[in-house]
Amino acid sequence: MTEWSTNKIRIHDIMRGTSADGPGLRTSIYCAGCFHHCQGCHNPQTWDPLSGYEITLGELYQIIRDEELNVTLTGGDPMYNPEKFALLASKIKEMTDLNIWCYTGFTFEELIKSPSRMALVALCDVIVDGPFILEQKKSSLLFRGSCNQRLIDVRRTLSTGIITLYTPDNILNLE
Repeated sequence: MTEWSTNKIRIHDIMRGTSADGPGLRTSIYCAGCFHHCQGCHNPQTWDPLSGYEITLGELYQIIRDEELNVTLTGGDPMYNPEKFALLASKIKEMTDLNIWCYTGFTFEELIKSPSRMALVALCDVIVDGPFILEQKKSSLLFRGSCNQRLIDVRRTLSTGIITLYTPDNILNLE
């Protein structure tokens, strides 16, 4: 066993074969811990950083490999533990062709100011950014809960330096 495979991370749950957290069927990893505490949050049970259970990155990666579905990091907020999620995302990108979505209450502009969070951002295909704002809730939005949240196409954004939104039209570039 390598240090990588025995490194532990706390997650709240794993949802296999979900279609709620991005296009197609996905393996969604719900991390433990979020300090945004958005009013009306869909997953307030994930706020506690001690909720859920510990799992090694190796075990988590093996679940992802076994499922062979694209991956969503959500929670909670993975950006409160970016180093470990970046290790996982790096292994996913190194060993598979799966795409990775990440939900966070931070804005993209906030994320790029932090080197550790930026390392995770750079490994994701789509970042769903911004806090959930109950007053801006709209049930018809694609893969997000409130109008302020954006689906950011990370590769295009990083290559141009201009925030580029993900749309169903460019889904083929993310699969």
